[in-house]
Amino acid sequence: MDILIWSGAALSLVGLCGLVYCILRVGKARKSGLSDAALRAEVKSVMPINLGSLFVSVLGLMLVIVGIFLA
Repeated sequence: MDILIWSGAALSLVGLCGLVYCILRVGKARKSGLSDAALRAEVKSVMPINLGSLFVSVLGLMLVIVGIFLA
């Protein structure tokens, strides 16, 4: 069950990296002084990455919990 726990932790870390990437990308767009429409378009383009990263992170945490229960 150690494999389940460590693979879940790695998956959660990948999801966390994706979330940090989204935060940095939107922060950079906000600081660049884009117009309202351009900023909305940038946030709209980042949303699928953000949701996918959140999903991957949650899956990783589920794997960790299942691994702990089965150990």
